[in-house]
Amino acid sequence: DVQLVESGGGSVQAGGSLRLSCVVSGYTINSDIYCMGWFRQAPGKEREGVGSLDSDGGTVRADSVMGRATISQDSAKNTLYLQLNSLKPEDTAVYYCASGFLGGATSAPDRYKYWGQGTQVTVS
Repeated sequence: DVQLVESGGGSVQAGGSLRLSCVVSGYTINSDIYCMGWFRQAPGKEREGVGSLDSDGGTVRADSVMGRATISQDSAKNTLYLQLNSLKPEDTAVYYCASGFLGGATSAPDRYKYWGQGTQVTVS
C-alpha cells in the first residue's frame, strides 16, 4: 500500500517560513506519470488545495499562496516538499499531502486516492 507521512509543521511567527516534507512509501514518485498535491484544512473550513506537482515538472499553486509557496520533490528520498514563506495567520491549518491522482482538477481533494495524516502549521 502507498503510505504518505508528512512532517515539518510547527508554530511560527508571521513572516516566517516552514518546509513541509511528505515521505512516500509503497510507490516511487518518478516511476511513472504522476501528480501529487498539497492541501490544507483550517478548523471549520473545507479542505483546500495549496498546490500540486506533476511528472512534467509543472506546478499549480492556489492564489492564496502564490508567490509564497514552492513545491518540489527529491527522487532519491522519494519525498515531496512544500516550502512556505512569508507566513500569515490565515495559513494556520493542518497540511496534507496526497497522491494517487485520479484525473481532473488537481485542486480537488476527491481526485486523490492516498493521503497522509497531516502536519499542523500554526502562525501567530
